[in-house]
Amino acid sequence: MEHVTDVVLILTTVPAGARADAIARSLVDEHLAACVNVLSPMTSFYRWQGKIEQEEERQIVIKTTRDRVASVQTRLRDLHAYEVPEFLVLPVSDGSTGYLDWVRNETR
Repeated sequence: MEHVTDVVLILTTVPAGARADAIARSLVDEHLAACVNVLSPMTSFYRWQGKIEQEEERQIVIKTTRDRVASVQTRLRDLHAYEVPEFLVLPVSDGSTGYLDWVRNETR
């Protein structure tokens, strides 16, 4: 049986631009995330309201704990421009003790 920690990764995307940096800073400043990675602009293709869309976006990777997930989701709704933002929570099955402890300490 696989061991699962209380640390999770949350994925979301935002339009390319400064909004990603503001979201990342807010989540870390409010202790909702220990670290937020804002990846380089990318092109996303998706179907929305029956039409295929193509947009420049940035992927955001949020490192936090399971007990902070609901608060992160609420805060992202406040900060996000999309009507239905991506919000995927991925379990972390294992990691270095020091890093996992750091994530826990930074999100208290």
